[in-house]
Amino acid sequence: MVQPEPEKPAQEVQEDEDLDDGDYITGFKLWAILISGTLVQFVMMLDQSIIATAVPYITDEFHSLLDVGWYGSAYQLASAAFQPLTGKLYTYLRIKWTFFAFFFVFELGSLLCAIAQSSEMLIVARAIAGLGGSGLLNGGLTMISACLPKHKRPAAMGMIISIGQLGQALGPLIGGAFTEKVTWRWCFYINLPIGGVVLALLATLDIPDRIAKPDFRTLLRTIVTTLDILGFLIFAPAAIMFFLALQYGGNQYAWNSATVIGLLVGAGVTFLVFLGWEYYRGDNAMIPLSMLRKRIIWSSCLTMFFITGVLTCGAYYLPIYFQAVQGASPIMSGVYYLPNILLQITMAMLSGIMVQRFGFYLPWVVGGTALASIGYGLLTMLTPTYKTANRVGFQILAGAGLGSAAAMPFVAVQNLMPHAQISVAMAILVFSLNFGGATFLTFAETDFSQSLPVAISKYAPGADSSAIIAAGATGFRSVVPANQLVGVLKAYSESVDHVFYLVCASAAAAFCCAWGMGWQDIRKHRPQAQDPTAP
Repeated sequence: MVQPEPEKPAQEVQEDEDLDDGDYITGFKLWAILISGTLVQFVMMLDQSIIATAVPYITDEFHSLLDVGWYGSAYQLASAAFQPLTGKLYTYLRIKWTFFAFFFVFELGSLLCAIAQSSEMLIVARAIAGLGGSGLLNGGLTMISACLPKHKRPAAMGMIISIGQLGQALGPLIGGAFTEKVTWRWCFYINLPIGGVVLALLATLDIPDRIAKPDFRTLLRTIVTTLDILGFLIFAPAAIMFFLALQYGGNQYAWNSATVIGLLVGAGVTFLVFLGWEYYRGDNAMIPLSMLRKRIIWSSCLTMFFITGVLTCGAYYLPIYFQAVQGASPIMSGVYYLPNILLQITMAMLSGIMVQRFGFYLPWVVGGTALASIGYGLLTMLTPTYKTANRVGFQILAGAGLGSAAAMPFVAVQNLMPHAQISVAMAILVFSLNFGGATFLTFAETDFSQSLPVAISKYAPGADSSAIIAAGATGFRSVVPANQLVGVLKAYSESVDHVFYLVCASAAAAFCCAWGMGWQDIRKHRPQAQDPTAP
């Protein structure tokens, strides 16, 4: 007698679904979801960079110069602290409504920023926006995995990541135009109409959940253990203390001050407690340690950590070179940065299409990080009188490399992890992205602030370096005597070059880590010879 075939586990059934494209969304509905996800990433990245040009006007209105650091860090702290929990939320709650909830909180925070009547209200509003933003990138990528089969995801990944980078690059341009021509409040109002378009596109569409979700009432009864709330309550203080140490160090307090050291020690001890708790929780943990031991996860996270260091430091310090050394306006500095960002966008889309066509992501991430390292290595030769053609060419090289590599960790994790683990894996990867950006910005700021006074004393002896630094990157010309200006410009240029040494090293580290992501063919008709998620 023939025995009936045993029922497949849910995860195996789910993986079989990837063999049939008919199970996925197509046509107008698919495009509506992709456009919505892309717009959300654009507005989120725009929000993080647009505030840079608005800060001087905000401090004038609120008389809040000492609060400048909090306008950016309040967003970052809230986002980083909540980030790992978002993976659990997307795992156990409906994707569409969870994404809506995060986006609503982000839009609410933007509205409160726009109508803020005091510096304190603005800081709280930025924290609310960061809380909402913590689940947007993860949610957008989770929606893609639910709506597209594996072999079609790389092109969509490239589109979303590249448009997000465009938002970050256009932020200073748009922010400068708003603050100069209208009011800085429009830097936040702009998020509202874009949000309306997103809500209109998604409201009537059904986004499938590829894994079974528990009944909401059942989830409420077990929410503390299911979502690992205790793990979150341990992790959040560790993340906040670490980012506060980065924020305070070298600014309000010296790096060897009791405050900064205490924050770093507190973050380290709390994180060790968190690791112990997660080990005890096993696979039910907020961040399962068994997942972190998988090669595709830790190698992709390390690669993303270093790639984000390159992206963030380049985006901050090339405009400083343009504005401080070459005397460009904020708008023109954005124009000068366009060769870099346009190549990032182009290559992000092209690499996604080519991975979808040929199946291999490793050549793009390895080759891209190598190009970025070479490009920023060449940019360390910048001087006040450097040739425009060379500068543009080196930016093109760096931008092409970054664009080729930036989306590949997302592509690898989304295609090589089972559906049941994608949300948590994406949350870990996005946290690595945020962690890398914050950490390398701190390293870059320390490098720049320490090298600039030394360079000023070298090239403009007798100049008051403290007055020059206090005047800012665009205001120092008013406090520097004409006969010392050339030397100060040389000092600024050399200090930016020091930052690019760090950026070059970060790209080289990403190149080394990327090899751990493995040589895998992600096309659906090419079966895996071995388990790609193995340690």
